[in-house]
Amino acid sequence: MTIEAFESELKGNLYKLWNRLASGSYMPPAVLRVEIPKGDGGIRPLGIPTVADRIAQMVTKQHWEPALEKHFHRDSYGYRPGKSAHDAVGVVRKRCWRSDWVLDLDIKGFFDNISHELMLKAVAKHTEDKWVILYIERWLKAPIETREGTRTLPEKGTPQGGVISPLLANLFLHYAFDKWMEREFPGIPFARYADDAVCHCKSEAQSEMLKRALIDRMKEVGLELHPEKTKIVYCKDDDRKQTYPRTCFDFLGYQYRARRSKNRYGKYFINFTPAISNKAGKAIRQEIRRWKLHLRSDKSLEDLAWMFNAKIRGWINYYGRYYKSALYPILRNLDRRLAQWATRKYKRLRGHRRRAAQWLARIAGKQKWLFAHWKLMGGTVGR
Repeated sequence: MTIEAFESELKGNLYKLWNRLASGSYMPPAVLRVEIPKGDGGIRPLGIPTVADRIAQMVTKQHWEPALEKHFHRDSYGYRPGKSAHDAVGVVRKRCWRSDWVLDLDIKGFFDNISHELMLKAVAKHTEDKWVILYIERWLKAPIETREGTRTLPEKGTPQGGVISPLLANLFLHYAFDKWMEREFPGIPFARYADDAVCHCKSEAQSEMLKRALIDRMKEVGLELHPEKTKIVYCKDDDRKQTYPRTCFDFLGYQYRARRSKNRYGKYFINFTPAISNKAGKAIRQEIRRWKLHLRSDKSLEDLAWMFNAKIRGWINYYGRYYKSALYPILRNLDRRLAQWATRKYKRLRGHRRRAAQWLARIAGKQKWLFAHWKLMGGTVGR
C-alpha cells in the first residue's frame, strides 16, 4: 500500500493498526529487500517495511526511546536526539590534536549480523513493557521478501531501513562496544556514530593492542571488524615527525589529514583537521553530472536555481562546517556545467565557453543570492 492509499482511509487504517497492536495480534508483514550500490563497489541491502509497519515501529520507538536515551554513552552520536554527525566530527577533530594515533573501526555487515538472542536480552533489560519485547522480537524475525517474491526467515540481523533499527543498533553496540570500552579501556576516548567508530590512542603499540582486543570482542558478540577498512592511522602534523604508511582516515564524509591552516596571528602551519572526503566529493560530482544541465536549455537560470538550491545548500551546510575551502573546487565544477548550459541556451554564447563563464560571473557578482554557493564563494564564479 502506498502512503497516498493509506492516507485516503487514514482514520480507518490507523484504527485497525491500533486495534491489532493493542490486542497483541499484530504480525509484521514481510520486509522488502532492496539492494543499493555502495561507494566502494559493494551492495548495501536495505529492508523496507510497509507503511503501516513503519507507523507501528515509530509508535514503539517514540514510547521507548526516552527511557533508553538516559543510559546511552555520551560519545555515541548516531540517530540520537540532540546529537549530530557534526558533533562527532568536531569531537574527533579535537581529540586528534591531543592524541597521535587513531584506530579507525568498521564493523563488517553490522546490521545484517546482529545476534537476535543478545539483542532481545538487552531489550528485556531496559523495559518492563511486554508488548515492546513482543513486537521487537517479531520485527527481528519478520520474513524478508525479494522483488522476485522469494521469502526467507532471518536468523540474525535487523533490517537496515526499518524505523526501529537505528535504536536497536545503538542498544546493541552500547553493550557490545561502548560499555566494554568504558570497562576495559577507560583511558582511550572514542566517538561512535552507529557502526562507525574512532578510538584515540597514545601510541602505535596501544593502537595495536586495542585492535587485537576488539577483534576478540566482536567475535564474542557475533560480529567482525572489517579487515581492510579497520586501520591504524598516525595523525601527522607540524609537531609529529614520525613516519607511518597511513596518515589519513575518513569519518562521516570527512577526511582527516594534514592540511595547511592559518592561526589567529596570520601565520600558516600544518594542522591535522577534517575536510570533505574525496569519496564524498566524487559522489557530489556524479550527482551534478546526473542533473544533465546541458540538456535543460528550456529552463531559465532562475529555474535551475529553484530546482537544485536545496541540494546545494545541504552540501554546504554539511561539508562546509570544517575547512570549507575544500568545497570550492567541487562547486566550481558546478559553475562550469552552468556555463556549458549557457552555451546551449543562448546563441551568442555557442562555442564560447570562456565567454559563457564570464557572463555567468557577471550575474553571480550582481545576484549572489541566486545560487546557494555563490554567496559562499563571494560571487567568484570560474576563478
